[in-house]
Formats: sequence, C-alpha cells, structure tokens
Amino acid sequence: MTQRRRTWMLLGAALLVFGAALAWRLMFLPSALGFAGGHQVDLAQYQGAGVTGVPSELANAEPLTKGKYLAEATDCAACHTAKGGKPFAGGRPFKLPFGTIYTPNITPDRETGIGAWTDAEFLRAVHKGIGRNGQRLYPAFPYASYTLLTDADVLAIRGYLASIPAVRQANLPNSFSFPFNQRWLMAIWGTFFNPDSRFRPVAERSAQWNRGAYLVEAAGHCGECHTPRTLMQAMDTRRKFAGGQAEGWNAYNISSDRLSGVGAWSSDDLASYLAKGHAPGHGVASGPMAEAVELSTSRMTPTDIAAMVAYLQTIPPIKNKSSPPMAGPAPTVASAGPNDNPAGKRLFEGACASCHAWNGRGAVTPDQQLTGNRAVNDASAANVAMMILNGIGSPEHSGAFMPSFRAAYSDEEIASVANYVTARFGAKPSRVSAADVGKMREE
Repeated sequence: MTQRRRTWMLLGAALLVFGAALAWRLMFLPSALGFAGGHQVDLAQYQGAGVTGVPSELANAEPLTKGKYLAEATDCAACHTAKGGKPFAGGRPFKLPFGTIYTPNITPDRETGIGAWTDAEFLRAVHKGIGRNGQRLYPAFPYASYTLLTDADVLAIRGYLASIPAVRQANLPNSFSFPFNQRWLMAIWGTFFNPDSRFRPVAERSAQWNRGAYLVEAAGHCGECHTPRTLMQAMDTRRKFAGGQAEGWNAYNISSDRLSGVGAWSSDDLASYLAKGHAPGHGVASGPMAEAVELSTSRMTPTDIAAMVAYLQTIPPIKNKSSPPMAGPAPTVASAGPNDNPAGKRLFEGACASCHAWNGRGAVTPDQQLTGNRAVNDASAANVAMMILNGIGSPEHSGAFMPSFRAAYSDEEIASVANYVTARFGAKPSRVSAADVGKMREE
C-alpha cells in the first residue's frame, strides 16, 4: 500500500469518526431534567405532594375552572389567536426561515375547529404531534414539550376548549417549499426529538421544585423560545435556557449565569417579572414574552409562580458571550453621552426622553427604566428596534405601555434612535441598519 493511499484512508476514517460524532451530538440530546441528577420516577411512585394538575388552591374547583387554568398555564391563546381575531380561532402567522405557518382553529366548531375530534385524537396531537387525519404536525406546535403533560391535564384543557364559543374559520395553508412541505419528515424528527413520555418527577427533589419543573418544561414550554436550536431545529439542551429567538425577538438567557442570565436576580425579581411583566432594575417584558405574561403567567397562583422561580434558579449557568456586563449609570444631561448620532438623539429627545429620562431611570414609573435592561444592553438592538416598531402592551390593560412608532417613523429613523439608545444606555453601541429594521417590520 502506497503512502498516499494510506494517508487518504486515514483521512477518510477520521472524517467518518468526526461525522459519526457530530451526528450523535445532533441526534442524541440530554433530556429536559437530565441536568438535575437523582432518579426520575413515575408520578404514582413519587412520595411528595402532587406536582401536576392545578395548584392546591384550586383542588376543589369545578372541572371547567381547572381546565381554564391549565389552558392558560400552557398559553394556548397566544398562538391560536390572530391579531384582531376571535380567541382560539387560529390564523396567526409564524414566519420561519423556510416559509410561513398559520396556527389552526381550536374552537369547538365541528367543521373547521376541533369539535369533532375524539379525546384520543386530541391526546395524540398534543403528545405525539400527529393530527386527526394522521398528518404530522410541525414542531412550531411545541409537542416536544407538551408531551410531558399528563393525560388528565390534556383532557382538562380539551374540556375547557369544548366550552368556549365555536368559531367557523377555515385554517390557512402554510407556504413551505420543498422539502419542508413534506410532513412525513416530521416522523423522523419526532423519533429523535420528541420523547413521547409523560412527566416523571425527580425523587430526590422537593414537591415545589418538581411542580416548577412541570410548569416550566411541560406547560410553560419555556425552553422552546429560551433555548438555542441545533442544525436539526431541536432544542439544544446542552445549552439549556441559554437564549433563543421568537418571532424576530431575542429570547434572552434565563439560566442561572449571573452575567448573561438571571443568576443575579432575586426570587422576588423573578416572581415580579412572571406575575407583572416587570422586575425593578431589570426591565419590562415585551414581544412574545409580554404576551406570555398577559395571557399565562400573570394568571397563575403565587404558589405556582414561586415553584417556577424555585426551579429556574437551579438551571445550570450557561454563559452567553453576546451579553456583555451591564452598563453603568447614564449621564443625566442631554448634552452628555454619544454625539455621533444627531438624528437618533433628536428622535429620542422628541419621543422618548419625556418617559424614559436622559439618565434612563424612568421619568414617571419604574417600568420606564432603560438602564440595567437586557434589551438595551444587547448590541444587536433587535428587541429595542422591535419595541419601537410594535410598542408594548395597550392603554386598556394594566402594566407597562409604550405606543407603537411603526407608522410614525421610517426604517432609517427607527434604526437611528435604536442605535442611540444602545449607545447611551448600553455597554456597546449597536449598528442596526434601515434594511435590518425593514426585515423586522415584516415579522
């Protein structure tokens, strides 16, 4: 055998080993609770208090009350309600890299909704990602997380959905191109990335911790937004809760890393954020997270929020290098600060300073504070620009409110004021362009 042939054979073997290792890493990921150690047991074998279903405060409530609570905990309304549309009637678009998918109608209409579905069909969709007629569902529907929900909880949600007004609204087809329009491929995806198993508590952990795990991992499906995705579009649980994306927004690191995550937040900070959408000194929920707070976590009992906090505080820290240390206090006078962006400064002065103040501490209420805000400290400025485009909240609801400037300002103007905000109040100035804002405007 010649030296050249031997070299090529060794190189080929090395490439095969590398490819196999990469495939293993992509296909075989840690389970949701794999970080926790201990022994997972069936629910019937767990010695602690009940960790699924509704909280103890609702133990004697009517079945529909329980189902409504669980439907809110799983945040069904956010995805299945189009902007300005009827609740749960579907039609909300989700733009993905390979096309747009529209959420289906889950009201009890028998023709266009789920009124004619059997309980077994509903369970199969939620746990396995398989629709009524056997079609594979795309994991934009978070069945890889919902599969952890117990049968009883899924059927309680089903009972509540059967009680809401039926809306006749046909589902819209998605716009995926080949090969992404081949639903059968989701069977392969599900084989590797949907465990298709119900929640199993960790025997060595407290009932509160396990309750929090159930709410965060199964019902709240927090990892679907806050965990990075692999090349196979599965949650990369090796970097659990290190940050992801949702509808053009950055979903920030919620691991216990003190710099880039929430490790420096107190229990009260986290509880306030989940219950009210605002944690003093840390920022305000916006975009999809604001929806999650409004429609889900703000409606949960204090004991359930405390359980979620207890669980989140045990997530191993994952450092996110894109999150620098928080900037210090901003100057209190308008003349100080960045002077290389006069257009951005002029817009901030005219539309922003009256609420946020030149020092970024908020002119009227604490939720107007910009300093210490992760979005402002994010050099991509994605969430800052998205907040300027879309606003936060609405005047008729309690909580933080900021109007949308989508119609008032051009892409170039929004880019300039976003860059000014990060330069004045953040650790590193952003370089958002008008083209970037144009893409965000389409989200």
